[in-house]
Amino acid sequence: MQHKIFGSFLVLIFSFFLSCESKSRKKQNERDQIFQDENTSRADYSYQKQNRDNLTIVTWNIQDLGRTKNEAELSEIVKILKSHDIVAIQEVVGKDPGGAQAIAKIVDGLNRTGSKWDYRISDRTQSPSANISERYAFLWKTSQVNLLSKPMLDKLLASKVNREPYIAKFEMKRNRKLFYVINYHSCKYYDHPEKEIVFFNDYPTRLKSDNIFIAGDFNLTEEHEVWSELYTQGFTSALRKSSTTFKKKCKKNNYLSRAIDNVYFSQNINLINSGKIDFVRNCENLKNGRLVSDHLPVFMEFRIY
Repeated sequence: MQHKIFGSFLVLIFSFFLSCESKSRKKQNERDQIFQDENTSRADYSYQKQNRDNLTIVTWNIQDLGRTKNEAELSEIVKILKSHDIVAIQEVVGKDPGGAQAIAKIVDGLNRTGSKWDYRISDRTQSPSANISERYAFLWKTSQVNLLSKPMLDKLLASKVNREPYIAKFEMKRNRKLFYVINYHSCKYYDHPEKEIVFFNDYPTRLKSDNIFIAGDFNLTEEHEVWSELYTQGFTSALRKSSTTFKKKCKKNNYLSRAIDNVYFSQNINLINSGKIDFVRNCENLKNGRLVSDHLPVFMEFRIY
């Protein structure tokens, strides 16, 4: 009798695990099909520069970029980025190798599109807790720019901000002009990111350069008074009054929420064009799009003379 009860128990346990596995596989299959529908799979994110001597830079907070992204979602990220030259990514998972592995897969995909790409990933930020610590990444076309030194997390700000910025120094191949890209993800808006951003006023002096991009997710808009000192120093924002994050639900055909992602650039950099890359495009695709990220990427075409 005991053997029969035990056997029945084992059958129940086995059936339970089979059911869970089946549900998990079904959910994964549904996610794999997300970007195979006609509206999305045929989406064209290509960007044509106004002049081949210009460069483009993209900044993107790719929500929880790590093991949660499947092959279809990573493939969509590749399609979105492939037309551009330099990419600054925030929110790369730092708790496990999944974040670095996702970046490597994206770069591998980009290298299959006809251009050679390289990349660097930061160490984990020295954040107050592991839950808010993350990594940054830089990706770039080697035909367009050279990386001049190893990108570094800004140690001087490590004790003053939740996630210290990641700084890279590049050289334009066409005219040998040097420039810095500061990759940054601020604290939450209710933690007052302006208390972190105020330290950016020192970057032109610290870096001894007028060719500086500050790119990222700032959790406040370009109209906030904290930017006034940088504006006085000649900085400009690539976007103005342009929402870049998604609502959870579309209301009255509007799925965009807050204007917090941007690129701020110094006075020697000439803005040719800028915008955001909308991979959602309509309310029906909002749920699917949010699996890629809850932020739109922001791009800027520029020239440095």
